[in-house]
Amino acid sequence: MFGLSTQTTDYQHEAAERLNLPFALLSDEHLQLTDALRLPVFTTAGMTLLKRFTLVIDDGVVTHVFYPVFPPDQSAAEVIAWLHEGRSGA
Repeated sequence: MFGLSTQTTDYQHEAAERLNLPFALLSDEHLQLTDALRLPVFTTAGMTLLKRFTLVIDDGVVTHVFYPVFPPDQSAAEVIAWLHEGRSGA
């Protein structure tokens, strides 16, 4: 499991440590993956940031997308339930 953001690697290291994240963060600072996959973004304070979403990737292929994420405090439970239910739709 990985997180993806458009912030710099240095910012990500600080954030992962501060938030005690149980997963690694990957940087797409130059928006290469974001643009290639047409990921959902928004702009604030001159920064392009990713909207919240979850991609399920099997053998290098996106097999399921959870988007939009609402409400965000229930997203992890929704994804876990989907995984436990046999990944219907994958």
